[in-house]
Amino acid sequence: MKMLLVRKFRVLILMVFLVACTMHIMIDLLPRLAPRRRRPAGRPLPAPALPRRPAPARRRRPPLQCQQRHQVQPAGGRAARVVSTGAAGGWVHTQHPARFGLARLGSERRCAPGMGGGPAGSVQNEEHEEFLPTGETSIDSYPNWLKFHIGINRYELYSRDNPAIEALLQDLVSQKITSVAMKSGGTQLKLIMTFQNYGQALFKPMKQTREQETPPDFFYFSDYERHNAEIAAFHLDRQVKGICIKRKVEILILDFRRVPPVAGRLVNMTREIRDVTRDKKLWRTFFISPANNICFYGECSYYCSTEHALCGKPDQIEGSLAAFLPDLSLAKRKTWRNPWRRSYHKRKKAEWEVDPDYCEEVKQTPPYDKGTRILDIMDMTVFDFLMGNMDRHHYETFEKFGNETFIIHLDNGRGFGKYSHDELSILVPLNQCCRIRKSTYLRLQLLAKEEYKLSLLMKESLLKDKIAPILYQPHLEAMDRRLRIVLKAVSDCIEKDGYDNVVENDFNTVLNTVTTER
Repeated sequence: MKMLLVRKFRVLILMVFLVACTMHIMIDLLPRLAPRRRRPAGRPLPAPALPRRPAPARRRRPPLQCQQRHQVQPAGGRAARVVSTGAAGGWVHTQHPARFGLARLGSERRCAPGMGGGPAGSVQNEEHEEFLPTGETSIDSYPNWLKFHIGINRYELYSRDNPAIEALLQDLVSQKITSVAMKSGGTQLKLIMTFQNYGQALFKPMKQTREQETPPDFFYFSDYERHNAEIAAFHLDRQVKGICIKRKVEILILDFRRVPPVAGRLVNMTREIRDVTRDKKLWRTFFISPANNICFYGECSYYCSTEHALCGKPDQIEGSLAAFLPDLSLAKRKTWRNPWRRSYHKRKKAEWEVDPDYCEEVKQTPPYDKGTRILDIMDMTVFDFLMGNMDRHHYETFEKFGNETFIIHLDNGRGFGKYSHDELSILVPLNQCCRIRKSTYLRLQLLAKEEYKLSLLMKESLLKDKIAPILYQPHLEAMDRRLRIVLKAVSDCIEKDGYDNVVENDFNTVLNTVTTER
């Protein structure tokens, strides 16, 4: 009897389900099947009802990437004009279509129709009209870190006359720090600091005093990363205006402009690191030393322990802040293995250390078989030798610009470790290849003159930093000594292979290629 009731109940449920489905289909189809009402002859068509105009909504400001897309385009589709100086001192005016190229990367994805929250094209067109540039006033409202990103082009990270760089350096030492996190990867502790204007910088804390040298028993891959080396590398790489008062000239040091802006800052470890970090792993490493100083050590491969803690006086610590490059989602970077990379082994040697003809093999391998990449390596070699930096295992370029672009000189913290020793193995690429740019060679000759002495220019330039003095005087004198070694190496190459085979005339190359499509 019970089984019979269950079966009847199941049948009843099935019938109810079928009736509900039938009613749903009829309700959905009947309006479509019903005959349309015919309009009596002679009666005009009714006027279509005009849609009621919605109340004006408050326009939202588009994302910064969308503003970049519209505002960095030169009016009339013309290439932006830039001015560059040749070694002879003359001004060269060139069309520069590579300018602002990085600012447009990813804008199609971020500013696509329909992503503003309304119908495709409705709000977007209004915002485009509202923020269409009529001059440079709108770009002036951008934060300085964004102006720096916009100024990156195929040939340099920033131009000689870019006023945003000095303003960015000021921001690095004055902007309020809103959050701090440990940077993943790397062998030593580095912190990512975010500012009130949403800019970011990489903080390397002070580990050695100015007078300390790298211990003689340290391998190059276990050396400390020095905050003052990062600051000095930026000044060595750049050109500085208006500080050489006696000679009334602008100071051109190496003038590569391939190191992101770096500035020194005195940071309050309690208020500007511990109290604003959300990184629990970092926060847990803070402690008070027996001398009542605030200390922390973070997490990393080397020197992150209580024995190697970073301690303030009592809670103030020096460090370098390097401005971030554009986000990888906007400007992808390609990482290349340095052909003259060291073995990073206690006993093994790299191939270039045992093969004197190693450069011939490199010059037959892309991208070194054509273009200017091999000359960029020579520039980087000179740059590293002047600093005594042995830790150049990889380098990066912006993927957007292909192989015909500059090398970014990142991670220079292991420079300026020894002033009493010149590591000649850093100069091997130049000795093996015997190639150098004419512009680089002329500048090195200029910096060897007494009135433009490299150590004096560096000292004057570094005085502008907030935590000056940056370099110990023997380090400055060592740079002059190493400069003479570089010039001697080039002179030996010229004597062996001839001037034209060693010194590459890059002035005509720049003039001929800078106006072509990039």
